[in-house]
Amino acid sequence: MDETSQTSATRAEGARHRVVIVGSGFGGLFAAKALKRRRDVEVTVVAATPHHLFQPLLYQVATGILSSGEIAPATREILEHQANARVLLGEVTEVDPDTRVLTARAPGRSAPYKIGYDSLIVATGATQSYFGNDRFADFAPGLKSIDDALELRGRIFGAFELAELETDREAQQRRLTFVVVGAGPTGVEMAGQIAELAHRALPKEFRNINTRTARIVLVDGLPQVLSTFGDHLSEKAKRRLEMLGVEVRLDAFVDDVDATGITIKEKDGHHERIEAQTKIWAAGVAASPLGAQLAGKVGAEVDRAGRVKVLPDCTLPGHPEIFVVGDLMALDNMPGVAQVAIQGGRYAAKQIGLRLDGKPAAAPFHYFDKGSMATVSRLSAVASVGRLRFSGFAAWVLWLIVHLMYLVGFKNRLTTVMHWSVSFVGRGRSERAVTAQQVFARIAIQEAAQAQRDSEGAGL
Repeated sequence: MDETSQTSATRAEGARHRVVIVGSGFGGLFAAKALKRRRDVEVTVVAATPHHLFQPLLYQVATGILSSGEIAPATREILEHQANARVLLGEVTEVDPDTRVLTARAPGRSAPYKIGYDSLIVATGATQSYFGNDRFADFAPGLKSIDDALELRGRIFGAFELAELETDREAQQRRLTFVVVGAGPTGVEMAGQIAELAHRALPKEFRNINTRTARIVLVDGLPQVLSTFGDHLSEKAKRRLEMLGVEVRLDAFVDDVDATGITIKEKDGHHERIEAQTKIWAAGVAASPLGAQLAGKVGAEVDRAGRVKVLPDCTLPGHPEIFVVGDLMALDNMPGVAQVAIQGGRYAAKQIGLRLDGKPAAAPFHYFDKGSMATVSRLSAVASVGRLRFSGFAAWVLWLIVHLMYLVGFKNRLTTVMHWSVSFVGRGRSERAVTAQQVFARIAIQEAAQAQRDSEGAGL
């Protein structure tokens, strides 16, 4: 019998325990690595992309500091020395808890494939949420993937290039206006880096425009930037952004977005139109669609963001063999941060190991908060670690050290330090190459996929 069609009930006695991990992000990767020494376990990582993405540094790819390879090494390369692990490319579209078989599709391959499991760890993460206004995505890309970062790099650097060609001042200023929606860590870091580009990295390179006249607007419906960091750090971050020339608009909600601008609605009901060619969405997240599909199969609940409500040991009701971790998991209001995914992945692996050894289960999953941090600009950051609060240069150094620790591989750390030196000590950006394909490919792919669905629906 083909391995992918076997269930636990039909497998040969003494066969290795099959652990299938869906997703190659922090939760999936750390779960796989935690099972490295288990000879009685066969690990299969199934992911929609062939790389592990260090998502907290995506904004640096978008603004030309780092290359995509430095924050997204191949999953196969990371696990090449783990003899009990294999990696498969594919987006999981369905999980059948009764037969313990999942179905996946790989790009460029028409037929789906199936994989059997004994234990399943689902760590598919989250996607961008537009709060029901999905049409905004055409004009304001999010920042959740390498494709997103490269598209935004093309849009950001392309805005300066096209502004140089404009003879009409209004059109030129529209090109030089950047609106970032969402004042969480990603939004703050993006706005700060665009300001660094305009005021520090690019001024000497253009002749027809003064890049320092660029308008960078940061919009959020909450009354604070970095609201989870507390009043003290929030205010420091806001002041630093304003010193950089960022216009911070709080208590303001996005009412509409189109090709040439954005309309915001302020707390008093006043509407304002901002003419801006480049809009960046960093405002919200929604759980992977696989969560709702899986929850429907087992009778579990999902929260408003589509995250699956799990039991205290990260499993699904009635299915102790299925773990849900990371951004897809809803448990005790845990935040959607990398450490929750890392610790959740390790916890699930530990639970599987204890079961195989015939030992009692570990205590319910408890997230140890190691703190939060965000850069605001070159040499300036904010960090919250327990009761300690840091800002400015000290927080920035701490941010550097922590992010280097979690980058995978010595080569990645070395090249990252080199590129950070170019950008933070000097004025340059190491990764400035942009193409039209980066900017327009997403929409072209979406149109092709829709045409394919329409064709299939028509029975052609």
